[in-house]
Amino acid sequence: MALPKVCGIETEYGIVVRGAENNPVSASSLLINAYVAETARQRKRIGWDFEDEQPTNDARGFSLDESIAPEIETTLVNAVLTNGARYYVDHAHPEISIPEVTTAREIVVWDRAAEEIIRESMRFATPLLDDGAEIIVHKNNSDGKGNSYGCHENYLLARELPFGRLASQITAHFVTRQVFCGAGKVGCELPGRPPDDIAFQLSQRADFFEEEIGLETTLKRPIVNTRDEPHADPQKYRRLHVIVGDANMSEVATYLKVGTTQIVLAMIEDGELGDDLLLGNPVAAIRQVSHDPTLRQTIMLRDGTRATALEVQWGLLERAQKYEQTHGLDAVGDDVGRDVLARWEHVLTGLEADPDSVADWVDWVAKRRLVEGFAARHGLEPGAQKLKAIDLQYHDLRPDRCLAQRAGLETIVEPEEAIDAMTKPPPTTRAYFRGRCLDKYPEEIVAANWDSLVFDVGRDPLRRVPMMEPLRGTAEHVATLIDDSETARELLDRLGQ
Repeated sequence: MALPKVCGIETEYGIVVRGAENNPVSASSLLINAYVAETARQRKRIGWDFEDEQPTNDARGFSLDESIAPEIETTLVNAVLTNGARYYVDHAHPEISIPEVTTAREIVVWDRAAEEIIRESMRFATPLLDDGAEIIVHKNNSDGKGNSYGCHENYLLARELPFGRLASQITAHFVTRQVFCGAGKVGCELPGRPPDDIAFQLSQRADFFEEEIGLETTLKRPIVNTRDEPHADPQKYRRLHVIVGDANMSEVATYLKVGTTQIVLAMIEDGELGDDLLLGNPVAAIRQVSHDPTLRQTIMLRDGTRATALEVQWGLLERAQKYEQTHGLDAVGDDVGRDVLARWEHVLTGLEADPDSVADWVDWVAKRRLVEGFAARHGLEPGAQKLKAIDLQYHDLRPDRCLAQRAGLETIVEPEEAIDAMTKPPPTTRAYFRGRCLDKYPEEIVAANWDSLVFDVGRDPLRRVPMMEPLRGTAEHVATLIDDSETARELLDRLGQ
């Protein structure tokens, strides 16, 4: 049986400073420092522990030369929050990796919490700038100048699953799911093609993928990333690091992006997907799908036949519905899984009949309506700079400027739930133990990462508590233990017993 699909999202946010020097690295550091200082005045900052980072490991069975490995920037701001998340500077972007969760709905809750953390960060940073200056953050994936930044998903799978089978069978979903989870984009950033050659496309990221499989995340981006760094028991788990998705403003799009992928991965893990939906040329296909908002473009399958992205998605849905009948959806959460299946069918039906009918769910449809309405009112040609400004403003995280908040998008999470998740960890994974310990024992924790906490309780040496099983350390397991332990020393003594 498929393992529970523990998952998470890492979002790199676009950042710009207006009214002052626009240095994105400095601005990102200021943004994060302002939030941490304001929210943890009585609490020591806990840094990230890089001891277990292994970005050079490749799932295909080798390790990349460290001289050309993905860079880990250990000198930049790197904080761990009491909700179990990591908030840090990644290259020239502020990034939040939400805590590990078990369902697509939990993904939405803590992803929404991350948005609120960014909004609070902007508010706290403003007084630290020169008069009239402002830091503006966007939840998008492109600066419009040929540079892209990611919204990465992560899913835990059984180590025994052959990576070759995983990579070949998941690709069709990654290429075609953009019909309902693409964030939409004005123009084109495909090298060698005029920016206004594509008036509007489904995905912000599709133009930037150059390979089918590989280890890179910033150059020669692959549709399937091969980084083999599970942040868990490596004998039991592999982590699929997904870099192909857009950052969504629509909660339903995020929910479907993760929920459908969890189900497809469970089917692959249980050997129930098959090879009849393999693609002939995935790199060409991901662009062909994105560049066609009519949803009529066909892509080549490996067997020589052709199908639209919607037809591929219908095929995946039909298999998922059969899988639910034969295997159940325990791996993704039964209730959430059934709701994902129902919404998956609804969104495909709507896109097939009339995309505007699902504008309250699908970012690219909602954005296109705004862009086309503005163009019609002002007589603008496709690709006009003012239309690109509308595109960017859709992702503006300032509440008074964000067009996504005015687009009528359906929500899943109550505002109070998102606010609560800014400081509280999910109860269903080891993130609960991490977050509760950071909140209750900050002076006795030296460092933290996904799979361990390092304590200093006045005894030498430091005490590292491993957390190699993501489904241990939950509220069910340790809430009473933490509640009853006044100090970290008491907690460690009881854990030792």
